[in-house]
Amino acid sequence: MTRIRRAMVLAAGLGTRLRPLTDRLPKPLVTVAGETLIDRILDRLAEAGVEEVVVNLHHMADQLSGHLARRSGPRIIESREEALLETGGGVRRALPLLGDDPFFVVNGDVLWRNGRRSALERLATAWDDRRMDALLLLQRTVSAVGYDGHGDFMLTQDGMVRRPKPGEVPPYIFAGVQILHPRLFADAPADPFSLTRLYFPAAEAGRLGGILHDGEWYHVGTLEALAEAEETLATAKVWL
Repeated sequence: MTRIRRAMVLAAGLGTRLRPLTDRLPKPLVTVAGETLIDRILDRLAEAGVEEVVVNLHHMADQLSGHLARRSGPRIIESREEALLETGGGVRRALPLLGDDPFFVVNGDVLWRNGRRSALERLATAWDDRRMDALLLLQRTVSAVGYDGHGDFMLTQDGMVRRPKPGEVPPYIFAGVQILHPRLFADAPADPFSLTRLYFPAAEAGRLGGILHDGEWYHVGTLEALAEAEETLATAKVWL
């Protein structure tokens, strides 16, 4: 298993679909079953052996910074964005803080329960530096709680992600958890951009890996989906 020591949490977004909650707090500080989204993520990263986590800040940055300062671990490094850079631009800006080795990147609004093994540990085990520039955690669309959209990707038998061909219905969505290598950003644009702009060339080159999440995954992008997730997790005996 590859030892991943650094990670980034993407926490700069506005969270407009969760208004009015996000009129008074940043989306990563929204609570689900008594715990904030970002604390759940940081706790999972710490359990996986991550020592340093870069968190990008923008929307209500001071409020989120104050919350993070009260944590005892892992070590938090802030990357403040005066203007939104989107997911790809945010990671590109933080690369000097992330080092030369592969690192986890987790969306600041994702919520998951592990299966028999930690999803982060499964990603670290599946990482193949010779074959991959990125490795995505994928979720079956039909089992994504609170999600009613379409799938994103296909997955080959040898664990590589590809875009769907015309007429294919992609059965998997990106679960917002991944491992990236700095070399993925070699030709990244200078303007704000989504990470999907890097996934597609990597997929075409056969350098985009993927594994299926074997636990539960919750979409919390709307108030309705948040309520569904909270109801489910509030009655769970164990948070995995």
